[in-house]
Amino acid sequence: MQTITEIRALLAERGLRPRHRLGQNFLHDQNQLRKLIAAAQIAPGDLVLEVGPGTGTLTEALLEAGAAVIACEIDERLADLVADRLGERITLIRGDCLARGRALAPSVVEAINGRAFRLVANLPYQVASPLMTTLLLDHANCLGQYVTIQKEVADRLLAAPGTKAYGPLGIIIQALAEVKRIGAVPPTCFWPQPKVTSAMISIFPSPPGRGARGEGPPEGEGLESPEARRSFARFITDLFSKRRKQLGTIFGRDRSWPDGVTADMRPEVLTVEQLTHLWRAAR
Repeated sequence: MQTITEIRALLAERGLRPRHRLGQNFLHDQNQLRKLIAAAQIAPGDLVLEVGPGTGTLTEALLEAGAAVIACEIDERLADLVADRLGERITLIRGDCLARGRALAPSVVEAINGRAFRLVANLPYQVASPLMTTLLLDHANCLGQYVTIQKEVADRLLAAPGTKAYGPLGIIIQALAEVKRIGAVPPTCFWPQPKVTSAMISIFPSPPGRGARGEGPPEGEGLESPEARRSFARFITDLFSKRRKQLGTIFGRDRSWPDGVTADMRPEVLTVEQLTHLWRAAR
């Protein structure tokens, strides 16, 4: 794996410096990189999508583990660097990993070609939330996500009802997957050092129709299809724009409520399971 000295040298010999606006903070701590790859349980031949390969530090480690890597790099300068170093050993996508409407870019979809894959990446902060969400909503062939993100975002993904961090992002992902914290990543593990602490997390999709804790709605009424998942995401996003209002004010009081839910409750105190039942009742 590349050391911080090697990363600096690779950039310096091309006259490059990290671009803050692209979230370029290069993870150089080899113990953290090994931890991320171990969590992903990469086996020889597994297809991996890496977004933001930078100088290719994680990319090289994934190749050593036997993965077939699709690397997507928006910075043309770094894409050239990775292409020169790794050549035909990877599939390199030049450009944004996301298209308009927070959909996976067509070039990335074409490269994956319907195959099962995992996301393993030190994600640029600005792309993390929309990318993680769209993979869960629209790409059932994504077997798991193993990523480094801001600790604040990780806290939102793992938040419990009634807490300040509890909101649409965490609810949508918890409804569709099991989220685990792999570990904390201090700023000293990156170059340049970010001003925030990061965290490694795993997102393991739940079986179709089942929740993160194994709960699930009656057959045919779950979150199996991309259409249903998108509908649920829109419902939660709209509902939490009124998170401090009582449910009776939002939906009207003269109606039946799911078990454990009453008209005087607010959205922010409902569990993910209760919100799923509420979405189904409102359809």
